[in-house]
Amino acid sequence: MTAGGERGRTAMRAAAKTNGAIRARLLTLLTLLALLITAFAAATPVAQAADSTDTQAAYLAAQLRTDPVYVTDQLPREIPQSTAPAFAKLAQRTGVATYVLVLPAQATTGAGLLDAVHDRLGKDGLYVLMDESSVTEATAYGVQVPAEDAATVASYELPYDAGPLRSFERFADAIAQGGGKAAARAEAAREKYGEGDEPADLYIGPSDRENQSMLTGLAVTGVPLLMLLLVPYVRRWWRRRPGAAPREQAKGKSKPSGFWILPALALATAVAIILSAPLLFDQTRSSASPPPRAIDLNARLDRVATGLAEDPVYADPESPRVLDTAQLDRLHTRIEKFSSSQGGGPVFVALVPQIFEDESQGDEEAFAAAVRDKLGGKDGVYIVADPLDGYIDVFNYGLGLDTYSSFFDLPESLSYGDAKADEADDHLLGERLDDVMGILDKTARTDEPTTPGDPYPVTDPVTEDDLPPLYYGDFWSALFLGALAALLLFGLAAAVLGIVRRLLRRRNPEPLPTALLPQVSPAAPSLPYLRETATTEIRAMTTAFGTGATADARSLDRYEATMVLVDEASAAGGSGEDLDVLRPAALVVIIVLARATRAALAGDDTTRCCGVNPLHGPAKSSCHVRVSTEGNRRKMLPLCDRCLNDTAPNDYPALLLTLPGQDDESERTPYYEDDLLSAIPDGFTKLGRHVRESVHIH
Repeated sequence: MTAGGERGRTAMRAAAKTNGAIRARLLTLLTLLALLITAFAAATPVAQAADSTDTQAAYLAAQLRTDPVYVTDQLPREIPQSTAPAFAKLAQRTGVATYVLVLPAQATTGAGLLDAVHDRLGKDGLYVLMDESSVTEATAYGVQVPAEDAATVASYELPYDAGPLRSFERFADAIAQGGGKAAARAEAAREKYGEGDEPADLYIGPSDRENQSMLTGLAVTGVPLLMLLLVPYVRRWWRRRPGAAPREQAKGKSKPSGFWILPALALATAVAIILSAPLLFDQTRSSASPPPRAIDLNARLDRVATGLAEDPVYADPESPRVLDTAQLDRLHTRIEKFSSSQGGGPVFVALVPQIFEDESQGDEEAFAAAVRDKLGGKDGVYIVADPLDGYIDVFNYGLGLDTYSSFFDLPESLSYGDAKADEADDHLLGERLDDVMGILDKTARTDEPTTPGDPYPVTDPVTEDDLPPLYYGDFWSALFLGALAALLLFGLAAAVLGIVRRLLRRRNPEPLPTALLPQVSPAAPSLPYLRETATTEIRAMTTAFGTGATADARSLDRYEATMVLVDEASAAGGSGEDLDVLRPAALVVIIVLARATRAALAGDDTTRCCGVNPLHGPAKSSCHVRVSTEGNRRKMLPLCDRCLNDTAPNDYPALLLTLPGQDDESERTPYYEDDLLSAIPDGFTKLGRHVRESVHIH
């Protein structure tokens, strides 16, 4: 082997070593590069998620650095930005540095938002997060305050409609009380309202005002009319009720004329109801939210329009970020491509929440039209994407696109999102907006520009919480219903009083009419029958006699004779309502004389009762009649109309009144065999005298 060959092999070995070292180094570099790519890919979602929260927190921290109270411009119907000074004044009550964020409810759901804002701001103090209704979260950083207990107090002690300003006021007051008192107050609130009970609402709604108007209308006509109908009826019923004493009226004096008093009172009642109802139903608004000003209603529209004038994609900085940098770049590229295409034009994408309390009342079409007006009426496709709910709406203003078929029939998976989009924090808006741009690229072009009509008008935000007047709407129809209700109540009251009258008649039965006595009076009455009839006749006589101011000598004589036996019952241990101590003969005398007293008071000049059966009532004439079935014994007796005209001679013994024995009712005797009743055929005057003499002798 020559020296040249050896040098060649040596050179080849050196080259091989050199190539191996290079390959090893390249392999090491490739391995490290792969590891870096893997680590970066694994870290990208976390970084993206952190960037989403961090972007929102950075914006809010910047706002708090300017002013410690930040009120969103997205809730002007509920809590306008002009209320920020009121929040700042209340925050001074806490005694510590207080930072307040008032944001839409869905924008405050991100975990650790206050922590992120505090880290960005870098200042200790009390951080309070609020939505459109109340305090939702409060955290103290570097200060000793009962933030959690104060939030509990504000949540439990107030109803849902109290409003965020009143909620923050209650929160600040609890903070100012200190830890001990705030904790006790929170525990008391939990015990009182922790079982599902809530404090009463502070405001009423339009339906409640309608009910108030109807109730007022019913009262204005119903109450006075019911007075005019019911008062005279009840007055007459009371005077004529069973057992009622008659009114005393002096002779020669006419009844005073006071018919005008009741109508005057009814009219005064109607006027009083009309004047007092607005004082009772004094609510004027249905919500705690103050009326927004024009600057409040235009603040968000101006902000969005300014952003779209600089960039066709505007992402709301108050909301969590839903498009990463790559998705945002791709969306810009798609927009530029469509704008430069044939028949294309500008595209404006507003990633802004659509909330019922915003200036557009959550109406995407009204929002898009308002933003377009703020942009000077610039034509183009306006896409409204809600970063909180994930909804997408597309509107074409002035471009030659067949959007009626393309945009009105967007798949629900694009407009509202599917189940996968609902589970994602970003609602997959990046992918769905890319699909929308794909549909937009494929939309047929038209010769005539397409522009939708005016959007449906939203409720006036300044007056939407104003309650209608009390004397409005249902009030007028209720006036007629009030009259019907008064008639109905009057009918019900009359029915109830009728039932009461029947019950009183059972307790205070009225005596039988005189014309019916001959037909219904028994010939052999029982002792309970005599007692019940005597009691009824005493009540009727006492009611008819009254004070005796108008009684003549005849009626007074009969009345006093009757009361002699009643007094005898009282002296024997009974009463005017309990005649058990009297003999059957005395009960018959009471019945006869009580009826005679009422007859005299009524102007009847009858002086005797039927001698066959004194319970038959007044006598018409006298006649000889058989009084026994044995023999032919006759007596001259006064007879009632039935006994005189409708009774055969042989029937008189069967009609003759017999009295039951005091101890054995089966032992019956003719009434005239009792000494007390022997004077009945001689007339009422002699009967009364005989009663007095008998009682005096006893």
